[in-house]
Amino acid sequence: MKIRRICDANSPQGSRLEIVEGAANAVVPDWLQELAPTTPFDGGAILPFQPRSFRDCMLFEQHWIQASRGFARRFMPGAFRVTQLYEHIMQSPFPAFRPPALWKHQPIYYFSNHLTIIPGDTLVKYPSHTKAFDYELELGIVLAKPLFNATPDEALDAIGGFVVLNDFSARDIQRPEMQSGFGPQKCKHFITSISQTLTTADEVLPRINTLVATVHLNGELIVKTSTAGMRHSLGNLLAFLSNAEQLYPGELIGTGTLPSGSGIETGRLLERGDTLRLAIEGVGELSHTII
Repeated sequence: MKIRRICDANSPQGSRLEIVEGAANAVVPDWLQELAPTTPFDGGAILPFQPRSFRDCMLFEQHWIQASRGFARRFMPGAFRVTQLYEHIMQSPFPAFRPPALWKHQPIYYFSNHLTIIPGDTLVKYPSHTKAFDYELELGIVLAKPLFNATPDEALDAIGGFVVLNDFSARDIQRPEMQSGFGPQKCKHFITSISQTLTTADEVLPRINTLVATVHLNGELIVKTSTAGMRHSLGNLLAFLSNAEQLYPGELIGTGTLPSGSGIETGRLLERGDTLRLAIEGVGELSHTII
């Protein structure tokens, strides 16, 4: 079932949820009713729900390797040539391009700003604090039930739905912020977007490792990728997050960027005038024009 929120002046909340795809007798779940956003954005676009928090994880090794390679190519061209020589000789990724050792043993993530999330299909101003504006295509997990010290099966059962998630990034300030030891700050927290539709878990979970995803830029297909290759299953991921920590309905968790799902990987960052469209099969899509 796909659910969308639309503006409705007659509703006490100023909006109402509408089923855009599903059985004729389908009912909007109560947990989603309680997470109404406050106001619509420019053009009437509105979030399907107001996230209570936003954790962004990193489940795809190939993205980490390719993004690290892309950083070196753009910001350290001299060092990049050395890494390319190494990779040519060794026929494997340069060691510094691989994820940290901790990633192999447990999910890694950071908290971002859940109050700067905007809906898809809105205009986005090129941020003033960067000259290397990027997108990141992710799958967003939305909790429908509380979790605490959950088993993987309990964690899977707590997923209420999924959204397409776009983790906008300021690449030129990302590396020095990460080297501070405090994780991403202004390179990430200023804006994120999600699709205006939310798709319920029963539609997505049976195909969770085979969802096809695409990136279109100015109408041209730039990338075709998928959700295959997650290091940790969603059940194990959410069980880990709930370890000694209470999770609540309405919390948003990103899977991390799908392989090739960012401009730093393909060598094409965002520019003013670009139109970006991100889509995940069976989940939804979002679009932005950069101004």
